[in-house]
Amino acid sequence: MKKAVFLFFFMLLGFMGISFSQEVPFENEVKEITQRIKRDGYQIGSTLFTGSSSIRLWESLSTDFPEYPIINTGFGGSKASDLKRHLYPLVLQFKPSRVFIYEGDNDIQAGLSPEEIMSDLEQIVLRIQVVDPSTQVFLISAKPSPSRWDKKENYLELNEAMKDFCNQKEGVEFVNVWDIMLDENGTPISDIFIQDQLHMNGKGYALWKKVFTKYFTEK
Repeated sequence: MKKAVFLFFFMLLGFMGISFSQEVPFENEVKEITQRIKRDGYQIGSTLFTGSSSIRLWESLSTDFPEYPIINTGFGGSKASDLKRHLYPLVLQFKPSRVFIYEGDNDIQAGLSPEEIMSDLEQIVLRIQVVDPSTQVFLISAKPSPSRWDKKENYLELNEAMKDFCNQKEGVEFVNVWDIMLDENGTPISDIFIQDQLHMNGKGYALWKKVFTKYFTEK
């Protein structure tokens, strides 16, 4: 009798379209990224960059800082909650000495509040530091994009929250890429973006290189 009820229950779920096996967001992309890095080889103690498409598309990252071993595990379209979910395969397993994180851009666009985003970022930092307290963590500010300029105040609030957290948390630093991407009128420099006015071109990454050079020369 119990077996019949059990089977009926699962048949009912099937008719309702409910499944216990749900695809984890970015699971396939994360597997591809980690397999590629392992195949190509990596160095323990590297500087690791991770986060959404602004990191994934930084194709010149390794050549911009050729004297340092760098791992790029950026995965486009991600939010802080996605990085938190995939933190072990994308960050922890590679045992980096430093981790630069760019998340929050897509989060704001998706309607999440700075408080919600910071909750995820704080948990990410905590997990990294629990595994290895000597690992330095850097939170990269959201960038000012013309296509998302209508949410300027939300991004500024998030950046301020990141900065405050970094000032209070040992071993965590704030990286400001916002200011260098604004023109004399305080609006995003248009010619540092590709046609979608969201993702950067070579000029945009050249500006980022200027910002990040400080963190490599001080290492």
